[in-house]
Amino acid sequence: MQNYEEIINILQLINSENLGPVTFYKLIKEFGSSAEAIKNANSINKKISLLDRDEAVRIFEEANKKNITIISYLDDIYPDALKQISDAPPILYIKGDIKTLLNPNRISIVGVRNASINGRKTASRIAFDLTNQDIVVVSGMARGIDASAHKGALYAKQQKGPTIAVLGTGVDIPYPEENKQLYEQIVEQGCVISELCPGTLPQSGNFPRRNRIVAALSAGTLVVEANAQSGSLITAKQAADYGKLLFAVPGAPSDARSCGPNQLIKQGAFLAENADDILKTMQKSIKPQIKINLSACQMKIPLEKEKSVSEQQLKPETKIIDYLSADGVYVDEVIRASGMSASEVALELLELEMNGQIERQSGNKVALVKQK
Repeated sequence: MQNYEEIINILQLINSENLGPVTFYKLIKEFGSSAEAIKNANSINKKISLLDRDEAVRIFEEANKKNITIISYLDDIYPDALKQISDAPPILYIKGDIKTLLNPNRISIVGVRNASINGRKTASRIAFDLTNQDIVVVSGMARGIDASAHKGALYAKQQKGPTIAVLGTGVDIPYPEENKQLYEQIVEQGCVISELCPGTLPQSGNFPRRNRIVAALSAGTLVVEANAQSGSLITAKQAADYGKLLFAVPGAPSDARSCGPNQLIKQGAFLAENADDILKTMQKSIKPQIKINLSACQMKIPLEKEKSVSEQQLKPETKIIDYLSADGVYVDEVIRASGMSASEVALELLELEMNGQIERQSGNKVALVKQK
């Protein structure tokens, strides 16, 4: 990692007013170092207002207090895939296990927030299977498809699976609030990353910026469900523009959430119904040939109202649920008592969680959700 002065220089530059990643790299190229860039920033753009150096030091110290790791584009651990884009974040803030970034085999899974039950289950199952094959699943921790993908990854490898969440807030701000427990699980087993300073609250303009990191970080992106307004289509286009593999799960034409994936497939995205479809394509090292036209996805089909968990026809109880209680049971005990394999138990538990019947607890325990 760089020395202290270098990190402070980069923090001061990238957090200056009217100075984004593109201008940052232009300054570095022009003047050869971050120190010289600070001295000459205004010669590139008179509107640049340099951040006070004491504020840069404060950001660094606050991150240290919160056990947040700061890496820059100069660090060896900074993902090579991210370095390839012109507006790569000069700084990444990381909370959790930084070693998760060392695995270069990554697939992003994205989709709508108001996802269908089948869409959420598909995202979870594919993420589960990919993680068991040592592929790190990347997503944005939004409700719906993103959250389901992270949960599937966390359930893999005997509930020790890693995953990466890219946030549109500071890494110390779980968002949305309903995903706070998911956030804590990701920090424990994988990591959350952001280019935004600790303490940064949700702002609408930060999420499109977040999406470019999701697209660039991975070898490919899978779109599970996406309607005309879904930000996941922007992520898909960015992935295609970056020369990444693009996958989509096909769906019923009558559901607007299937419009995006179906159109992506028509435009050259690889059809993916399961993890094997993705793995086989990755192994073939196929060079993507796809140009995404987002206007083709502007179908106007009314979405059916999503039923609440209590209204849904839940999957019939399996024998696994008989071993659970509201106080919590260790997963290892369930495996021993049921006689099923660890993978079979994990999938059953994942299905029950997706149906809202159980919740994960710390210490590799699961518990029945108490009825209100």
